[in-house]
Amino acid sequence: MLNLVLFGPPGAGKGTQAEYLIEAYSLLHLSTGDLLRSEIAAGAKLGLEAKKYMEKGELVPDEVVIGMIKGRLEANQDANGFIFDGFPRTVAQAEALDKLLNENETPISAMLSLEVEKQELINRLLKRGESSGRPDDQNQEVIENRINVYNEKTAPLVDYYASFNKHYGVDGMGSIEEIAGRLKQVVDTL
Repeated sequence: MLNLVLFGPPGAGKGTQAEYLIEAYSLLHLSTGDLLRSEIAAGAKLGLEAKKYMEKGELVPDEVVIGMIKGRLEANQDANGFIFDGFPRTVAQAEALDKLLNENETPISAMLSLEVEKQELINRLLKRGESSGRPDDQNQEVIENRINVYNEKTAPLVDYYASFNKHYGVDGMGSIEEIAGRLKQVVDTL
């Protein structure tokens, strides 16, 4: 089973490249945001629990998110693998995910980290903001803050996966096809 954590700052192209990897390797996309919304819409026990936190503007506890991921893994045991998008975001979450996956003998294969220069991220997000309508993609100060928060909060996660020789930095500059080709080279070696 191929389990990938797709990682990178805002504007790195994770969504675009996730689609490519899903198609190329027949993987299931596991986005925690989508998972939370679908569990809430279904009225599932964990979804209703998550909704209580979300309505207060609080983060959903790791154990609730891990419970949802566990349910999705159990429901898709025949999958070729998963792309984890938006999770884990902290070392504690990575450890909890590893524990869950190791219990099923399906560990994380790799963390693919898209590396993009800061000015390129800003340019991409401002361009996306022109068509997306997202206010957080239209203000350069907000964008720079998002990038800085990402860099501060996620550095330990890169180090965590690197300590297991599972971190792969991938040049995220260039065309969509060039970046996809670099990702494929890494995944094909796994």
